[in-house]
Amino acid sequence: ALDEAVERAERRRAEEALRESEERYTLAVQGARDGLWDWDLRSGGLYLSPRWKEMLGYDEHEIGAAPEEWLGRVHPNETDRLDAQLRAHLDGRTPHFEFEHRLRQRDGSYRWVLARGLAVGSGTDRAHRIAGSLTDISERKKAEEELLRNAFFDRLTNLPSRALFENRLDRALRIAGRRKDYTFAVLFLDIDRFKDVNDSLGHPAGDQLLAAFARKLEGFLRPGDTVARFGGDEFAMLLEDIRDEAHATMIADRILKGVSEPFPVGGHELMVTASIGLVLNSPAHDGAGAYLRSADAAMYRAKSLGRARLEVFDDKMHARSLELLTLEKDLRHALERSEFVLYYQPFVSLERGAITGCEALLRWIHPTRGLLLPGEFIPIAEETGLIVPIGEWVLHTACAQLQRWLGAGLPRLDLAVNLSARQFNHRDLGAVVTRALDESGLDPARLKLELTESMVMGYSPQTQRTIDFLKHLGIELSIDDFGTGYSSLAYLKRFPCTSLKIDRSFVQDVTTDPDDAAIATAIISLAHNLRMRVIAEGIETEGQRQFLERERCDEGQGFFFSRPVPADEFLLFVKRT
Repeated sequence: ALDEAVERAERRRAEEALRESEERYTLAVQGARDGLWDWDLRSGGLYLSPRWKEMLGYDEHEIGAAPEEWLGRVHPNETDRLDAQLRAHLDGRTPHFEFEHRLRQRDGSYRWVLARGLAVGSGTDRAHRIAGSLTDISERKKAEEELLRNAFFDRLTNLPSRALFENRLDRALRIAGRRKDYTFAVLFLDIDRFKDVNDSLGHPAGDQLLAAFARKLEGFLRPGDTVARFGGDEFAMLLEDIRDEAHATMIADRILKGVSEPFPVGGHELMVTASIGLVLNSPAHDGAGAYLRSADAAMYRAKSLGRARLEVFDDKMHARSLELLTLEKDLRHALERSEFVLYYQPFVSLERGAITGCEALLRWIHPTRGLLLPGEFIPIAEETGLIVPIGEWVLHTACAQLQRWLGAGLPRLDLAVNLSARQFNHRDLGAVVTRALDESGLDPARLKLELTESMVMGYSPQTQRTIDFLKHLGIELSIDDFGTGYSSLAYLKRFPCTSLKIDRSFVQDVTTDPDDAAIATAIISLAHNLRMRVIAEGIETEGQRQFLERERCDEGQGFFFSRPVPADEFLLFVKRT
């Protein structure tokens, strides 16, 4: 009798444990809002859960139990790949089934979903059943498409970006290499005195002018030509398959005349002019970069000769190139002459208003040209490899400075330092970082290294080893300028980054542009779901700060709080705050 009582008690405990397990599973499925499917490969029956059908806009009884109910709704571009993925798993060639695809909804539109599944066999027999889940990933796909578009198109004008322009210029170079009768021209265009428009009418008027100017330029395109915005008021055009220089200059002259007509902007009729530099393909240029530099030099010559004119690149324009060479020579001696300084810009908690850290920003005090910003010399440093010793100096100097501040009683602050692609890929990076920490005595947890999206996405075993080593030291990694690179959200799961920065281009108009607001909100939500902190850069107004705080962005950076300032001014700023 005692044995029977024990057996009944154990059976009750087992049943209770099973019931609790089933409840946990049910709650997990309901919480995840995933659809479920179960395919009996022997009978051909396919179970689709109510949530599966609901995702596509159907009631529970409107879809039957045949495999065609699923497979027949797959987008035609993805049916073959879905079939291949299923077969690979059922044949035992993959450990599990996972495939992103589009399914046709009741209204005829398509929704992005992620199907996951696992096959079940019987002993050594072929799989007789496969079951899994279906997740709605349409919002993620929408965000990915938006981020990808931002990498190749300018958000203000909808023109191709520099990246896409260089891609098409590379293609033109390949065609020219195959066809001796193929000629192309590259034009650099700059709106004359554009700064006056911004200063007198404000940046919104300047943006309106840029958009209108872009539409005007598009009107001069022939089939196959490209016009792109490079940033600010700089534009570039690629004229493909032209007859000769006279043909190219004729098109450029028409552009000069066309853009000199008045532009209606903000209740004003703006009369603007443009300066254009032109270069034709020739053996003297060995790549896209060389053409862009030559067209840029020709454009600057047009500016210097009075603006509102066209200049064709020739040998006399090497002066600009010589100027860059001189700058490179000076750059090689800048370290030994102690001409570099660091400025610091604070990070501020949007919830508490407290300073949480700072970013170290490089400046060059040139002996004849004065204070130079990174954009004026970092590209040269990258190209020549000087960025490696310069970057090492930045890291050592910034770590030592923060340690001095902490030793003087400042609150615990984090320090962010940008890494360039060349630094990140250098084999000695780990040793450089270790040395900077050891010599300064700084706690590794206080150091944050900022990487760009393209650096993280350029995966290689060396990349992984570098990231693993930095994480082993206890250093935080952050994605800088998120949303401006060749974005794929998958890499965020793969790499152990603890924070990301929303690029200033998304912050600028969050209070006036619903699309920018939606993108910023989506990035914040995405990062938080991946347990990452979010910093918004480029905050300049109280309205932007309030919006980002409301959307639970963690920290902010920008002129609203403080411009980048020298070390002594930053110390005073922190003490005052």
